[in-house]
Amino acid sequence: MTTTTSMKLVLSILPILIVGFIPEFSTGNDHTQFVYTGFTGSNFTLDGAARITSTGLIELTNNTARVKGHAVYPSPLRFRLSPDGMVQSFSTSFVFGILSSFGDIRGHGFAFFISPSNDFTEAFPIQFLGLFNSTNNGSLSNHIFAIELDTIQNIEFADIDNNHVGIDINSLNSLKSNTAGFYNNNENATFTNLPLIGSRPIQTWVEYDGNTTQVNVTIAPLGMEKPARPLLSLTFNLSTVLTEQAYIGFSSSTGLSTGHHCILGLSFGINSPAPVIDSTKLPKLPYLGPRSPSKLLEIILPIASAILVLAIGTIAVILVRRHLRYKEVHEDWEVEYGPHRFAYKDLYRATKGFSSKNLIGVGGFGRVYKGVLPKSKSEVAVKRVSYNSKQGIKQFVAEVVSMGHLQHNNIVKLFGYCRRKGELLLVYDYMVNGSLDKYLYGEEDTLDWGQRFKIIKGIASGLLYLHEEWDKVVIHRDVKPNNVLLDKEMNGRLGDFGLARLYDHGTDPQTTHVVGTIGYLAPELVHRGKATTLTDVFAFGIFILEVTCGRKPMTEDTQSHQVMLVDWVIQNWNKDSLLSTIDIKLQGNYDIDEAFLALKLGLLCSHPFPDARPNMRQVLQYLDGDVPLPELLPANFSFHMLASMQGKGLFGPSVVSLYPSPMLDFGSISFSLDGR
Repeated sequence: MTTTTSMKLVLSILPILIVGFIPEFSTGNDHTQFVYTGFTGSNFTLDGAARITSTGLIELTNNTARVKGHAVYPSPLRFRLSPDGMVQSFSTSFVFGILSSFGDIRGHGFAFFISPSNDFTEAFPIQFLGLFNSTNNGSLSNHIFAIELDTIQNIEFADIDNNHVGIDINSLNSLKSNTAGFYNNNENATFTNLPLIGSRPIQTWVEYDGNTTQVNVTIAPLGMEKPARPLLSLTFNLSTVLTEQAYIGFSSSTGLSTGHHCILGLSFGINSPAPVIDSTKLPKLPYLGPRSPSKLLEIILPIASAILVLAIGTIAVILVRRHLRYKEVHEDWEVEYGPHRFAYKDLYRATKGFSSKNLIGVGGFGRVYKGVLPKSKSEVAVKRVSYNSKQGIKQFVAEVVSMGHLQHNNIVKLFGYCRRKGELLLVYDYMVNGSLDKYLYGEEDTLDWGQRFKIIKGIASGLLYLHEEWDKVVIHRDVKPNNVLLDKEMNGRLGDFGLARLYDHGTDPQTTHVVGTIGYLAPELVHRGKATTLTDVFAFGIFILEVTCGRKPMTEDTQSHQVMLVDWVIQNWNKDSLLSTIDIKLQGNYDIDEAFLALKLGLLCSHPFPDARPNMRQVLQYLDGDVPLPELLPANFSFHMLASMQGKGLFGPSVVSLYPSPMLDFGSISFSLDGR
């Protein structure tokens, strides 16, 4: 055999000898194909939590909370033959598995993407799947096409359920989505649901026809023949999205609930079908169940037991002391809340034993400490609340867990809770810039008008979400600057849901216990003890005036008489000096139209008659300038009319005594779980 013949033979069998993947090969400038059956030895670009395991699969995420991971094909692919050309036809297929160490408790999903960049350092984890952040989600400058396989229903992105597939263009608000499943290849093409989380691998096919601009997405269990009818079909010209050269890859993230997102194989073709993936050559999904004890453990265990017996006295003392330090209250009904309950030990260590150095706030309902969770290293704020009665605690914890699902840019995320005897601990996302009241009255640099108006609009948006846009109606019951926290971009976020009440849309809340802060309580709430969305609107009206004027709801004049902020603003309005009420720290640097709007809207929202107040959707329309504010007169707002209201039987004497005469020195009405 000649040397030339030998070389040809070696070259012909070389692809067979390569283990784990077949590299890209081309038959022309407009024709590209490659296939991976495992990724051992591949040079995929990995970041975050992503890694290639010893068995050859890509693991995008693991049991670490709030992380992201990316695996990107190492070089960009040419999707257009010229910068102005049309995107060529392409198809891809990949095999994946999503595993959870906690049964059916769901974390976030993952996505296949085509992107002009392989740098996702600015992307957020949790619901953003490591692709976007709260600023660029929906931006046309992203130039990203993605297929999301999501296991969380996120109201923020209008997800249809917690087990769906979606076609995304520059945003996680899918253009089209469907419950995960497949159409059988029978005469009736019956639909079968397919859980994305489980122990079985799933194969996905994504196809784009450059001539018809048709996108088809199909999924099925691995080993099943590809269904003839796709799960999703969408006509969309990707030439308006994709750049001439772009990267393909996978992105995933975790929140408080974690999971393993694994990629077993991948094939891709431009102007040709994606090569078939040989399922017999794919790596196996890892097993996350309990493992049998090793032989070594069987030998060591008796020895360790003997040592344990010798040291039992010392160990017993240590365990008793630790038990008393970290003792919690557990009841059977709390089992269903799973990951929403934090271990007291973790919170104790996170706050360095609730050290005074970690104390970031003290209020009428408890102390707030900054902490760093030991496992995830996430920064949190831990609020300690005391309670004396078990009555209502079950309902309260259920509501805390429910509100842990709130997802809005202007609401502080409530992660969960912990219980000890006589004490409840609420765990929130940590806001680096603290509470708004420090900037209005403290030593922090004052906020300019633009920042204040942005905060007012943000809190209005958050309240609209609570009142109308979430699954249930949430009444916050304590809207005030102390409970508005500022993130690193100085966005206002409504926090402290320790007094919040929630109920189903269309039902009547039965609250009869007055809670909240004096100065922000609506007159009808003091009289009837019944909180509604309009009592939140009242408090928000006081909040607007406070942010605009830089004055607290109640102050004392030079004769030590109690002066209500609302009456003070109305008096200046009657004198045609409304602008004199605006915070002097702004030194005249504000938008006059916006300031007038804020003052009048604050008065309208805090009107003594509930029916005269707007709802939060109307409030946001006024603030956005979509609807003009009604013509208002100062005479319509005076709280002195409460006396006549009492005469009509609308409110009792106790209410009139609170407005505007000197208020009872309650500060914040004491926290109670009774009668919630």
